Amino acid sequence: MVIGGTTTTITKAPWMAQLWYVDDQGTTDESDDTGFFCGGAVIAPTKILTAAHCVVGADWKTGGTVVTGTSQLPSDGDLHGGTASAVLRQWSHPSYDADTIDNDIAVLTLASPVTATPIRMATSGDTASYASGTSAKVYGWGRTSSTSDDISETLKTATLPIKSDATCAGAYGDWFIKGHMVCAGTAASGSDSGTTAICSGDSGGPLVVNNRIVGVVSWNVKDCVYKGAYSVFTKVSKYVGAAYPRVDDTNLSFDHKADLWVRNSSTKTGYEMDSKGTSLGARQSWGSWSGVNLVRQTDLNRDGFQDFVYRVAATGDIYWYRFVPATNSWADPKKIFTGWKTRTRVVTPGDVTGDYKADLLSVDSAGVLWIYPGKGDGTFATRVKVGSGWYQYNALLGHGDFTGDGKTDLIARAKSTGDVYLYKGAGKSGTGAFATRIKVRKAWTGYNAFDTVGDVTGDGRADLLARTPAGTLYLYKGTGKATSEIFATRISVGTSFKQYDIFG
Repeated sequence: MVIGGTTTTITKAPWMAQLWYVDDQGTTDESDDTGFFCGGAVIAPTKILTAAHCVVGADWKTGGTVVTGTSQLPSDGDLHGGTASAVLRQWSHPSYDADTIDNDIAVLTLASPVTATPIRMATSGDTASYASGTSAKVYGWGRTSSTSDDISETLKTATLPIKSDATCAGAYGDWFIKGHMVCAGTAASGSDSGTTAICSGDSGGPLVVNNRIVGVVSWNVKDCVYKGAYSVFTKVSKYVGAAYPRVDDTNLSFDHKADLWVRNSSTKTGYEMDSKGTSLGARQSWGSWSGVNLVRQTDLNRDGFQDFVYRVAATGDIYWYRFVPATNSWADPKKIFTGWKTRTRVVTPGDVTGDYKADLLSVDSAGVLWIYPGKGDGTFATRVKVGSGWYQYNALLGHGDFTGDGKTDLIARAKSTGDVYLYKGAGKSGTGAFATRIKVRKAWTGYNAFDTVGDVTGDGRADLLARTPAGTLYLYKGTGKATSEIFATRISVGTSFKQYDIFG
């Protein structure tokens, strides 16, 4: 990779991933087999950030393998200390354009978590990382010469200065899409000598500034050294809002659309209702859930499988109920908190603190909001106080990013007025965890139940579900805007929801 690069180690880039794809075309004839190689980066234990052009048109669940934990390519079956992982599902940006290479970003979900240390994505408000002249590093196993198609056997890296949009547009004209792409490096010399650039095989790898991914390797000119050319990357700050829900997209049917879990108030039977985008599928029984008074859908260990947090009514004890892929079964519930009968709100919003580990929030009887920072294994660090006065809300919800900035937000409804507020997440812990509230709806008194299970529609934005006293459940599609237009016009998804007393 990286023409003009130098050898590095996996210790210095522990999040690097090799993406291998092979398709035998369903025949025994090896002459028609196809395959290719891309790079990627671990952004959560089961999540690989890469380029859409590495994903679109390929069935990664069938033909893909991701190797992590090694700086070397496999040889004769030897992974050189690395780990090979199967792919469970894939997502690419819905507006990816193969002709213009626009919106070139994707996420692969692995079938099991890896131990590689994740790297974080840039946030939507990050402008400093893209300032002209900023030093960035690119990593990969791609070609090291314009005259050979061979990719590198060992991981390479190179330092590239970020270039201004004007410089990039001057080199590429309309091919460079301002705001969606970023280019870096010094102008290529016309030969390997004097050129430092990305090349074939580096696709999908990360461009890193201050230990955050600011770009994904997207494209370059043929053979990578044409005089005056620059390396072009997908601008991650533009797409973090779309990619982040894929990091926290665990759902019961594995289709990238958040599903609903409810409990019938009379029979105490729990039900799964899979999202069809703007409607819900037929309910599926989960058996008796008697004796509980709160259920929340989450993924505390970020293994790509949705878990549940529930509270026992008699004791107030909180339990974690998780699926174990290795045994294809549900583990015995694990008690994670004791005596939470007086907690007025318990929320599992995802990653609040910005470390890509799922956290838990609660409001105590005094109205104090606490963050319980998740450790990624179903346990939590010492709680951290956010602030007081949260008793004023009769609904506190959150699961995902409502504003498109890649940070987890909260939705709250005031008891006295029914007004609905957005608390934008800051990706921090403590008193700075959320920005000053913004009123996004006035006098929402016509609803008696709410739910936020994530991205119901599959468009990359967190959505809201609201039920009327008569039992009609409405879907409010998220717009990604941090204003009163945070939700689109409501859509009815059913009229028989009066029978349910718990929403996950």
